[in-house]
Amino acid sequence: MGGRTEPVSGPPDASFATGLGSAAGPEGEAVRHVRQLPARAGTSASWPDWLPLSVQQAFHRVGVSRPWQHQVQAADAAWHGQHVALSTGTASGKTLGYLMPVLAATLGGLTPAGPTRPAPTGTAAWRVGGRPHTALYLAPTKALAHDQLRACAELGLSGWPIAAVDGDTEPDARAWAREQAVYLLTNPDLLHFSLLPGHARWAGFLSSLRFVVVDEAHRYRGVFGSQVGLVLRRLRRLAAWYGADPVFVVASATAGDPGGTTAELLGVPSTAVTTVDVDRSARGPVEVVLRDPRSSTEDEAASLLARSVLAGCQTIAFVPSRRGAEVVARRAQQQVDALSAAASSSPAGAPPRIAAYRGGYLAADRRRLEQALQDGRLAGVAATNALELGVDIAGVDAVVMAGFPGTRSAFWQQAGRAGRRGRSARVTLVTRAHPLDAYLAEHPSALLDEPVEPTVLHPGNPYLLGPQLAAAAQELPLTAADAAWFGADTVAVAERLTAGGALRRRNDGWYWTRPERAVDAIDLRGARSDLVEIIEVDTGRVLGHLDPVSADLTVHPGAVYLHRGETYLVEELDHDQREALVRAARPGYLTAPQTSTAVWVLAEHRHRALGCGRLHHGQIAVTTQVTRYLRRDEVLGNVWDSTPLDLPEHRLTTSATWLTLPLAAVDDSVPLARLAAGAHGLEHLALGLLPMHAPCDRWDVRGYSAAPDLGSGLLTITFYDQQSAGAGFTEQAFDAGRAWLDGALDRVTTCRCDTGCPACVVAADCTEAQRGLDKEVTATLLRLLADPDR
Repeated sequence: MGGRTEPVSGPPDASFATGLGSAAGPEGEAVRHVRQLPARAGTSASWPDWLPLSVQQAFHRVGVSRPWQHQVQAADAAWHGQHVALSTGTASGKTLGYLMPVLAATLGGLTPAGPTRPAPTGTAAWRVGGRPHTALYLAPTKALAHDQLRACAELGLSGWPIAAVDGDTEPDARAWAREQAVYLLTNPDLLHFSLLPGHARWAGFLSSLRFVVVDEAHRYRGVFGSQVGLVLRRLRRLAAWYGADPVFVVASATAGDPGGTTAELLGVPSTAVTTVDVDRSARGPVEVVLRDPRSSTEDEAASLLARSVLAGCQTIAFVPSRRGAEVVARRAQQQVDALSAAASSSPAGAPPRIAAYRGGYLAADRRRLEQALQDGRLAGVAATNALELGVDIAGVDAVVMAGFPGTRSAFWQQAGRAGRRGRSARVTLVTRAHPLDAYLAEHPSALLDEPVEPTVLHPGNPYLLGPQLAAAAQELPLTAADAAWFGADTVAVAERLTAGGALRRRNDGWYWTRPERAVDAIDLRGARSDLVEIIEVDTGRVLGHLDPVSADLTVHPGAVYLHRGETYLVEELDHDQREALVRAARPGYLTAPQTSTAVWVLAEHRHRALGCGRLHHGQIAVTTQVTRYLRRDEVLGNVWDSTPLDLPEHRLTTSATWLTLPLAAVDDSVPLARLAAGAHGLEHLALGLLPMHAPCDRWDVRGYSAAPDLGSGLLTITFYDQQSAGAGFTEQAFDAGRAWLDGALDRVTTCRCDTGCPACVVAADCTEAQRGLDKEVTATLLRLLADPDR
């Protein structure tokens, strides 16, 4: 629960210092930076006077004698009617902060203070009795909700009916939860697909709803976060109709502007949110090491994991992919076994055990791994971010990251797994051959001293708002007054839905007109309902799903498709049936798609000068089409041939940021072909560094560098959101324009390669290799865009 149990000693533990030894290790030249984070003494507080004694005693039984100050601050604000943004570090005890008010209301039967906001104006004139107060817990994954259920059960409280419910819950258990549970633990998907559409069956629960906990809220960003924000608006609307006005406690890892993000997620004024972001928990000293190895990232991570566990330090190695987790765990165990066998002075017994931990495991297997970590039977794990997501692991001695995880928030979330019990710890980041990793190795302060990124949300996106309003209308007829929940565009979007036949206007509002459920047209985690299934012909097995654009790139006719180490040859791609048919094969070659892209500016909203050029932000239309594919020898990599394709053109209207540079600013001696290649490299490099300024994933934003236009006299490079109407990422890129491109100039000029590499201008997933790359011209273009006084 993260409360105070015992004081934390200042100096590092002797076992740690002698076990892991120097940060440099035998390959000292790989170490680029070492930072010592000092220990922090915790500040505790008294239990709130409104918290029942029985609850205090339950926390005592699980080892929490006194809460930390930030836990009491968050609990007190929630109890007195304020929404709370609780944003403190990993292992700071956020669970205790929201459980105090939840338990006081749902177990103690106490009534919280009235809200500081206007009372809800619902039309339900009745209430369902039996449960004076209920509370709802939302986690981004099923596993985390069940972890919370186990943590609550460990309190040993009788007479507190709680339940975890998700899509796998049996009907009888779900019915019991509806009728009896006072604390319901679930995920946004069940809330969206089941509870809200079936709200009449949940009337007793909703009418008594006092608190809603939104845990791991840093996961709710981009399209997924915007969809969840709209679901929470639907929840608030229905709760008000049943006469309730729940207080929300939004818990997240350290985040940029947590109060503003919480307000945007919930759709409330920022004045209605109390921000608690000063961590008062105790922490032992932490050593942060940045390594830039000559070996592969996976090899280095496996070696560090093996050395660490052999030194007696329990260790987690975070690896980006499921396959990588399996590979690193296997290699590390092999090294441990070999070194243990060779060491004549090794202790008796079996060598330390290392395992992989990733998504896709059965819940029972996952829990066994977690328990083995807890009790020390497991010395190390190579894990995907499934172990980043707040599951119940008390802490380890060391963390190794196989590559920068994409955002500072994710970095500190993973780093927080080290030293959870107040002991000394080490965090090692092993950089990859990637522009962002290379930049951080050169500029460690950009990682360690800068604030974490703000969360990007865009719930007003009409492509998301329309289907969500349709779902809300099926739950309760929409009225103009619902703009208070869904924003100023509510009526305009409802009218468009009416014109399209989805809604019907009557005197008292807009009604859903169709027999199907509106929620079934919404994919919270993707915003696509037209996914293409990849089917193995010989077995009928579904190997995976892709959106139509990605399907054209990956499973076009004739493509070699890779899946879990196996190769398949694509026989057919049928967009009408939404299926790609593949057959297991080893043809001796790999394929690479070639694309054609065109961009039109529809509206320019902002622009500003940037050196000799300009940076623009606005709305664009972009069309992409896979036109042909190359066959390359799978061993030598040489091109065998090029095959034309006849695939549909895909059009996207979205937000974009684009660079323009007058051709006249470039030296006349640079040929147009080299200029195009330099722009192509700038596109790759800037995309690689963008997550430092906008918390986007690899496929959230794409780029396009057009050929130099002699008509306009301009060179244009465009970066666009992959979500229709935009997701906010490229707008953040515009706001960070100077720092973003200065970082790109630093990276390309300090990279030690001669003509380009994956650490600067080369992108392994590029589908327009025919445009070429020119590192020297990329640097020239960035200098022209730089501040003249730089």
